[in-house]
Amino acid sequence: MTWSEMQPLLVQGTYDTLYMVLWSALVTVLGGLPIGILLVLTDKGGLLGNRPLNKVLGVVVNIGRSLPFIILLIFLIPVTTAIVGTFIGPTAMIVPLAIGAIPFFARLVETAVREVDHGLVEAVESMGGSVPTLVGKVLLPQALPSLVAGVTTTVITLVGYSAMAGAVGGEGLGSKAITYGFQRFETGFMVATVVVLVVLVTLIQLIGDGAVRLLARRGRAA
Repeated sequence: MTWSEMQPLLVQGTYDTLYMVLWSALVTVLGGLPIGILLVLTDKGGLLGNRPLNKVLGVVVNIGRSLPFIILLIFLIPVTTAIVGTFIGPTAMIVPLAIGAIPFFARLVETAVREVDHGLVEAVESMGGSVPTLVGKVLLPQALPSLVAGVTTTVITLVGYSAMAGAVGGEGLGSKAITYGFQRFETGFMVATVVVLVVLVTLIQLIGDGAVRLLARRGRAA
């Protein structure tokens, strides 16, 4: 396969991968952020202090994290079809990608929030601060650099998930690698696909690291 033949396939595969990853990352943040915060607030000594709810959330998150993504993809085919109308294509893959990543991101959020200085939390609680005040004024601002690092890690994980999604009807670079590289024995195309994936992951990591450093500098300056 010549470069002129590979180029449009790689461009389309990259577009589909970014489409799946960015949309699923947005859904993951919207779903995982409140779950991670609730894991902290409902724990023993937390402002909400609800151990049964905390245990249920913990079990759900642990189950979600323990399932191999390729199995989750197949298991969620009926759910994906019910939501999107099909289980094939980049839009359909957003559903299992987000569901698979939400538990992972929730644990990262929990870890980031637990790192916040407990003295600040106690100060807000002693002044009668509400849950929205504690979350919006203390927990999220103080944990922001760690949360951004968690988002970066999650997006990179989603890139890997999206490549696996190509095995069960998803589009993207994974699908192109399987169809044009593996099945047609085009080693050059496989190598080119891997290079593009490495470049994507590297760029995402660089952007995430840069954002974390910027937020850390602003935090020290404040």
